[in-house]
Amino acid sequence: MLAIGTTLGPYKILVPLGAGGMGEVYRAHDSRLGRDVAIKVLPAHLAATPEVRARFEREARTISKLNHPHICTLFDVGHQDGIDYLVMELLEGETLAHRLEKGALPVAEVLALGRQIAEALDRAHRAGVVHRDLKPGNVMLTKGVAKLMDFGLARAHGLAPVAGALTQSPTVAQPLTAEGTIVGTFQYMAPEQLEGKEADARSDLWALGCVLYEMATGARAFAGESQASLIASILKEAPRSMTELQPVTPPGLERIVKRCLEKDPEERFQSARDLAFALEALVTHSSGTAPALEAAALPPRGRSRLLPVLGVVALAILAAAYFLGRINASRSDAPALTYAQRTFGRQAIFQARFAPDGQTIVFSAAKEGNTPELFIIRPDDPEPRPLGVPGLHLLSISSKGELAVLAGARYLGHHRLFKGTLARMPIAGGAPRPMLEDAQDADWSPDGSGLAIIRESGGRDRLEYPIGKVLYESAGYLSDPRFSPKGDRIAFMEHPVRYDDRGTVNVVDLSGKAKVLTGVFWGEEGLSWSADGHEALFSASLTGGARNVYAVDLGGRRHAVLCGPGELTILDSGPKGRRLISREEAPLGLTVKAPGEKEERDLSWLDSANGRKLSGDGRILLFTDQGEMAGSNYNACVRGTDGSPIIRLGEGDGIDLSRDGSAALAVVRSDKPRLMLYPTGAGEPVRLDRGQLATITKAQWLSDGKHVLVSGAEPGKAPRCYLLDVPGGAMRPVTPAGTLSGLIAPDGLTLMARTSSEWMLYQLEGGSGRPIGSLSLEDDLIRWSPDGRSVFAYRSAQIPLRVDRVDIPTGRRTAFAEFSPAERAGLVSFIGVSLADDLRSYAYCYQRYISTLYVVEGVR
Repeated sequence: MLAIGTTLGPYKILVPLGAGGMGEVYRAHDSRLGRDVAIKVLPAHLAATPEVRARFEREARTISKLNHPHICTLFDVGHQDGIDYLVMELLEGETLAHRLEKGALPVAEVLALGRQIAEALDRAHRAGVVHRDLKPGNVMLTKGVAKLMDFGLARAHGLAPVAGALTQSPTVAQPLTAEGTIVGTFQYMAPEQLEGKEADARSDLWALGCVLYEMATGARAFAGESQASLIASILKEAPRSMTELQPVTPPGLERIVKRCLEKDPEERFQSARDLAFALEALVTHSSGTAPALEAAALPPRGRSRLLPVLGVVALAILAAAYFLGRINASRSDAPALTYAQRTFGRQAIFQARFAPDGQTIVFSAAKEGNTPELFIIRPDDPEPRPLGVPGLHLLSISSKGELAVLAGARYLGHHRLFKGTLARMPIAGGAPRPMLEDAQDADWSPDGSGLAIIRESGGRDRLEYPIGKVLYESAGYLSDPRFSPKGDRIAFMEHPVRYDDRGTVNVVDLSGKAKVLTGVFWGEEGLSWSADGHEALFSASLTGGARNVYAVDLGGRRHAVLCGPGELTILDSGPKGRRLISREEAPLGLTVKAPGEKEERDLSWLDSANGRKLSGDGRILLFTDQGEMAGSNYNACVRGTDGSPIIRLGEGDGIDLSRDGSAALAVVRSDKPRLMLYPTGAGEPVRLDRGQLATITKAQWLSDGKHVLVSGAEPGKAPRCYLLDVPGGAMRPVTPAGTLSGLIAPDGLTLMARTSSEWMLYQLEGGSGRPIGSLSLEDDLIRWSPDGRSVFAYRSAQIPLRVDRVDIPTGRRTAFAEFSPAERAGLVSFIGVSLADDLRSYAYCYQRYISTLYVVEGVR
């Protein structure tokens, strides 16, 4: 044991916390950051054993991959005076094993903690790591939150097993463990592990099933008077009924546990994400908000064999039941929902419509890359089939069975925003007949006689019906025109800022009289009408979380229609309450090339890390954690591009990093947004003056580190750019109204700023701006060149991503570099690129859109 007061690097040992077969754990104080940490030490008598030391090093490598709110965080590793040690997050609380000594947990706690553990396993499995020793002693409960610990027996896919591996838990000794090639703790080991077969992610799900059983009942799922009888029980017997031991156990929970404890791995849940969704669905049902869940229940045994490509039938049924079942449960007369999944595989679905028969579906999607294609599926078809004309994006289907499409559709960098030639074609296929160039969206009138269209003219989007008659126009962008069933009104979405998905649902009659039905919400897309024409159905995020489906009547009264995990989009309405819904995943990828390295490094984290800015030396990356666990205001974080641990700076959307990496800017979004300055090292956060701004869209440091340029708008006024002295100065406008965002040059005086129609060059000390004809509104600017003569720009829709260098004096545009993410399934959109001062170190963030189409019946 280490003596109290011993120092290991900057860490001073305070008190021992415990010991196990693989290490001693101490509470220690980090003198650099002024915080207490947990230090796991490999004792000297074990360090001499190559196999044990190899496992200890593997644990460090494993944990370093796994940043997640429900996984104990690794801060540091070290070696001093022959002692190897890991520095980890100090968790205050008790282990789940200690808690279970008091008996079973309440059902709500079982569901919440079980879901958290499943989410932690999902993160580990997606990083290629199987825990192999999940048990109550390796789960810490801290402030009602589960933290998965102890990856000492974990194994990354493809690694050879360690000879003579110990089965003793590195943290908490439990009965019936022994040395040998079988690793884990017997009570929680899957049959395939006991038979000496390779453990995979489904083995961890067996263990979690055992843990869930024990949490709910207070008893272990399998027991025996000896190791032999215990192993025989696991291999051959079924556990006692949970309701027999604990009558209040929900039947849905027992079904979930039974599925986890199937002897054949093929019969279990096929991923931890499936299991997490199932538990989340049960949470919703237990609260009385999911009337359809019990009827849907679990898929029949063996069903997963029918869809080996997906391996997620449990997810398809349970998640669909969950998000499609949460329909305004306060209305006891609401009809039961039925649904059918209509697409499989990894793709991005852009638009889908019912044909006049109400059964056939036509949709446009991208299997890979950004080129849309048309598909059709009829009720008896096992899968959709392509119509055979590439580059077509569906807009609408008329009552006569004629398609309105965009030919040569060009993706504009927003998930459902395209531009192309408006054309018409028969639903049976054939060549499209061009009607109008440079259209964006359209909808057939109910009688099929004409089209309402959206197109851009003079920097403004216009809604026209008939074509040529302007009913509405906007300086932002318009989308999703939808005729009411009677054809007397057109609902549409208006987004005040181009390519920003915040917007309102509007309605206009055929005389041009318009009305706004909703406030400004996030994630607005997808629109339809109820059969009686009294309500418009739309998709949005009302709280900054997931996108759900809502209905709003002509008086502005709103209620929820469909809610659930994932991003939901309403695409069309059919007869008798039938709806076309897409459920979307949009994982974020984050890639960097660190200084001096030849290869890119993947720094993706939780599928929710939005990379924002590199420090000038390329060694520090600012990113925003946009995951659900971060809440609606997100978290600003920094991380070394060498892959070192993440540091959370505080609440807010990280926007810019100072050139030396010492301070970050973040916006906490609310009715009155807060602009925050976060030190990346020692120091306290500072709340900066926001003046009278009601919105803040961008903020960036000037090169002197003493001023910040802020883009935003005051209430009821057009956006513009402001200059702010930090930390205590006042904000003053420096560009004309109507300036959406800006990029400051190295001289601190020249500003490249975007208006609604073009890029302009301004001098902050006065003088009128001049347009930069070599840049278009599709260009996103990365940074100025160090000499201030050119800017680097990219277009988010390009695959592979091409960065251009645009010379300001001459307007010459030359290719600078190309980047492409490794995984391309579905649509790819780049949402952030950074270049360090040397222009050789970089980071890029991209988003993949992967969606599934459902038909839902019984929706009001």
